Amino acid sequence: MSSVAHEVPVAVARAVRRLLRPLVRLLIRYSVSLPLFAQWLKEVYVLSAEQDFPAPGERVTDSRITMLTGVHRKDVRRIRAEEGQSNPAAKSVALGAQVAAHWLTSPSYCFDNGEPRPLYRLNTEGEPSFEALVEEVSRQDLRARSVLDEWLRLGVVAIDHEERVCLQTQAFVPEAGFDEKAFIFGMTAHDHLAAGVHNLLGEKPAFFDRCVYYNNLTPDAVEKLKAQINDEAMVLLKSINRKARELQKRDSGKADANERFSLGVYFYREKLDEQSEDRRRD
Repeated sequence: MSSVAHEVPVAVARAVRRLLRPLVRLLIRYSVSLPLFAQWLKEVYVLSAEQDFPAPGERVTDSRITMLTGVHRKDVRRIRAEEGQSNPAAKSVALGAQVAAHWLTSPSYCFDNGEPRPLYRLNTEGEPSFEALVEEVSRQDLRARSVLDEWLRLGVVAIDHEERVCLQTQAFVPEAGFDEKAFIFGMTAHDHLAAGVHNLLGEKPAFFDRCVYYNNLTPDAVEKLKAQINDEAMVLLKSINRKARELQKRDSGKADANERFSLGVYFYREKLDEQSEDRRRD
């Protein structure tokens, strides 16, 4: 099947090649070959054509998806038949994020300055406990001991000298646990990229997407900036976390409570060689 050729804007081609560079580094590190990556791309092309480009008043057919994407109709049929498979890792990470957020926002489980309280493992008279925390968040038959064991493995919590459970991070970003980190990487990178694409396509209203960039800095200067970023960014994230939790509780059960949002702050540094385009920018 042929399609009408059109010229891709040079700026778009350059941007896509650049954003793919760190992704391809990850793929090569884990021996993901180009043919395998191409298969994954087919699946994403089909999903995007099906969900992002529906024909008004018409059913999205395999033929239409093939026309939009160039993916063979046989592959389209197979890919659509395999859609909707569950993602256990997503459910696990989502629950962990909810527990951590409740710990950091509920007056029962954090100090006035927002720092998480150390919690005794089991429910005791008049004392907040890790067991009660998990029970308040999870409506499922999930044992607090199972969550605790997993979080200890991941380094999210530690046990202090009084046998209390202490949250080690200000957000649910485990130091161990590759599956969990991979899920969080996919989620946050997706949302940042989706916001940028939305804005680049001129869709309204635009999402907030800003960054601060400087080159030709010494390692000492970057370390000073990194320390300030860590402090000030965490203040913002904790403040938004508390407000979002408050609004979520207020709106629970409303018919239009069907939206989500994400806010991320990232920091990146690298050395520049003499030929680097970044080195020449100022």
